[in-house]
Amino acid sequence: MDACITPLDPDGSFKFCCSPQTACFNECCRDLNQLLTPYDVLRLKNGIGLSSQRFLAEYTRRHIGPGSGLPVVTLAPGDPDRLTCPFVTPSGCRVYPDRPSSCRTYPLMRIVRHSRDTAGRVEEYRLLTEPHCLGFNSAHRQTVHGWIADQGIEKYNAENDRLMEVISLKARLSTKVLPPSLAERVYTALYDLDGFKDRLHDGSLSGIPPEGVERAHADEVARLHLGLEWVKQLLERTLAR
Repeated sequence: MDACITPLDPDGSFKFCCSPQTACFNECCRDLNQLLTPYDVLRLKNGIGLSSQRFLAEYTRRHIGPGSGLPVVTLAPGDPDRLTCPFVTPSGCRVYPDRPSSCRTYPLMRIVRHSRDTAGRVEEYRLLTEPHCLGFNSAHRQTVHGWIADQGIEKYNAENDRLMEVISLKARLSTKVLPPSLAERVYTALYDLDGFKDRLHDGSLSGIPPEGVERAHADEVARLHLGLEWVKQLLERTLAR
C-alpha cells in the first residue's frame, strides 16, 4: 500500500501518536533525505553546542536546490547503508528539543500559497499516512492546531516562511543556478551564521545599516533575519539586470 495524502481542515482531527511504546519507534529516522532550513541549522548547532562551520562540516551535505538553483543543505546520514539520522539513538532523538521542522510537522504536510484575492498567505495542511508507520493505529485523536501547538511548530513555520520569500524572489528573477561566487555568499548568509557574523564585523558586506549590524551581533535570530534580507538585496542587485 502506498502513502496516502489527505487534506485536513485546520480544526479537523486525526489519529496519531508516536512514542517509545510504538512498535516502529525510530524507524522513521532512517532512509532519510532530510532537508534543513536555515532556522533548523541555527537551532541544531546551538543545541549541540557547535559553531555553524563545524556543524555544517560534520553533519550536513551541501547541494543546489533542483527547483530554486539556491544552495541547500541536508543531514549527512549517521549510517551510510541504512541512511539513518545522525542524531537518532535507541532511546530516541538526542536533539529532540531542537529537532528540524519536518520532524516536528510529521505526519502533517504544510502547504503555503499566496491568495490572489487578498494578496495574503494561505496555509493548508495534508495528512501523510504511510503504511510502515504504526503511529496511525493509536486511538489518540488531535486537531491540526493542537498538533502545531504541542510540537512547537509555529515558530519554525514563521522562520521558514522568510526563506520562502527568498526562494520566490529567486524564481521571479532567474531560474538558473547561481554562479559559484554568488552561491557562496548566499550559503554563508543563510546557513553559516558565525561566518556571516565575521563578515559583518569586518565590514565586507555592503548595504547593511549600523543598527542592523548591532542587533545581529547580539541576537542570532536577528542575524538570520538580516542574512535573509541581505540575500534578497543581493539577488536583486545581481540578477535583476
